[in-house]
Amino acid sequence: MSSALSVEKLVSDAKDTASKLGIKKFDIYGAIVDETSAEVDSGEPKQVSASNRASVTVRVWNEEGTVGVTSTTNTDRVGLELALQSAHEASFFGAKENIPDFSPEAIAILPQASQTASQTAPQTAIELLVATLLDAEKELLAKHRAIAGVPYNGLSQRDISRFYLNSDGAMRNESSSYSSIYLYTKTEEEDRKPRSAGAYRVSRDFAGLDVKGCVEETAEKTISHLNYDKIKSGKYLVVFSPEAFLSLISAFSSLFNAQSILDKNSLSNPDSIGTQIASPLLNVSDDELHIGNVGASTFDGEGTPTRRTPLITDGVLVNFLHSSVTAKRLNAKPTGNGSVGAKVSVSPNFFHVERSNVANESNETIYDLEKMDNIIWIDELQALHAGVQASQGSFSLPFDGWLLNKGDRISIESATVAGDILELLKAIVYVEPEVKITPSGVAPKIWVEGLSITGEA
Repeated sequence: MSSALSVEKLVSDAKDTASKLGIKKFDIYGAIVDETSAEVDSGEPKQVSASNRASVTVRVWNEEGTVGVTSTTNTDRVGLELALQSAHEASFFGAKENIPDFSPEAIAILPQASQTASQTAPQTAIELLVATLLDAEKELLAKHRAIAGVPYNGLSQRDISRFYLNSDGAMRNESSSYSSIYLYTKTEEEDRKPRSAGAYRVSRDFAGLDVKGCVEETAEKTISHLNYDKIKSGKYLVVFSPEAFLSLISAFSSLFNAQSILDKNSLSNPDSIGTQIASPLLNVSDDELHIGNVGASTFDGEGTPTRRTPLITDGVLVNFLHSSVTAKRLNAKPTGNGSVGAKVSVSPNFFHVERSNVANESNETIYDLEKMDNIIWIDELQALHAGVQASQGSFSLPFDGWLLNKGDRISIESATVAGDILELLKAIVYVEPEVKITPSGVAPKIWVEGLSITGEA
């Protein structure tokens, strides 16, 4: 049975079962995923897998207005009946304050443009996935004698069907597909430390997957790290790659997260809207429906349509990300960033970083990597889970990158970048005009003055 047909049957069963149980107010959000994936090692298939999995969250309100929540992976009629019953029983122990309700936009018409986010692609035979990955590994190993292996790799294709319904008549249903590949190398050279590098590509279908580009980027990065050296500690003009800057913004997304703000676990507070938190050169939005977002969803876990939400405009904080619960508490509108679980949470979807309208175009001739000396290029930040104190604003992160002198680059053997996120945002001196679409968002290169870099002693 296809995912789409499974969703249609699940929705029908849910409505019938709720009626049978006498449950008058409920909603259900879920997803069904079909996935095939492959890994290889030294010219042989390492792991080949196929899975079909479901995740369904059920909320039931009782006559007293409190809500109970339960989750299930069993999507047949028996599983749904047990989930609805359990949620109803749990509702009598639900919170008495800030009780979640249906999103006021759960029955709103989805914008026409958002329909483009829902599209599926035909599945590719698993044999072709394995053969493609084996060829990619072979090609990488032939790029340089120092490349000893590709220990981490994978090629997968995924079909996802998402749905939301509630007892007030809301009904959302969408299906999409995407394929992805990642490659990560390791080198071996006598009297030299092992060096590594990787790349990732994603596409709406296997036919459009840029396997060659992934191989070329991985090889180029790996080879460029072979010539490495120590750097002196100090303050540097730093250029963040699009991927590195997006990972930093994501790590400090509590700046924009209304739930984190209400929980007092953010640098922002309800009165922060309208304050200058970054250089006037910077714009940041949450842009789930960006054409480059291969895994875009047209609605969130509460059924609210997703959209573009400006967060920083000309360096000024202009919006927070909301669920229906935080929107009600802060007298705002839901932004399509809610997810349902034991409690409704808020999370960013797809960041879009760009230069602002007030960006000074004259400085394009000043910041030129081909003409400047002693520039640190940060390509990838590491240990974000351990090196970021989001509620305090501080970070101390190892990174992969290069020291650049008039375009020539030497890989940095080992170094850490440290600072305060608000100070970093205000120290941005140049936002390049050209953006790059990545799997986690859209961003240009970002230049920051005076960051503390600690090199290996």
